[in-house]
Amino acid sequence: MTRHAHDPGPWSLHPQLATDSHPLATLELSELRLMDDANYPWLVLVPRVAGARELIDLEPAQRRQLTDEIDLACRALRDAVRPFKLNVAALGNLVPQLHVHVIARFEDDPAWPAPVWGRVTARPYTPEALVDRVRALDAALRGQA
Repeated sequence: MTRHAHDPGPWSLHPQLATDSHPLATLELSELRLMDDANYPWLVLVPRVAGARELIDLEPAQRRQLTDEIDLACRALRDAVRPFKLNVAALGNLVPQLHVHVIARFEDDPAWPAPVWGRVTARPYTPEALVDRVRALDAALRGQA
């Protein structure tokens, strides 16, 4: 089968997102992942839509589903870690694949009150802390279902 220039091919997770995050849950539309940065409880939703770079690349029903999944991620993060503020952003300047960040912010976090990007070096989770964070988030996600 010949692939046309406009055909993005099958969906796959961008290699940078795969490197920088851990799988947390497979939702109806998106892969929900935990960024490997213990400085901030930080989730990323990646819609499984081949070639999607922008929210406008999604069909209306997919946009509504993504909004519901962002809501789910926000509520789970809020329940699991009780942040002062939740930041939600779809930037994609370095990773063009459509993905949405949901970041729990605290008044004493390393970047407060500025955005988290480029403020401090990412601090990978220790294996124990990763297990604890995933357990807490998984329990919070189940509580939202």
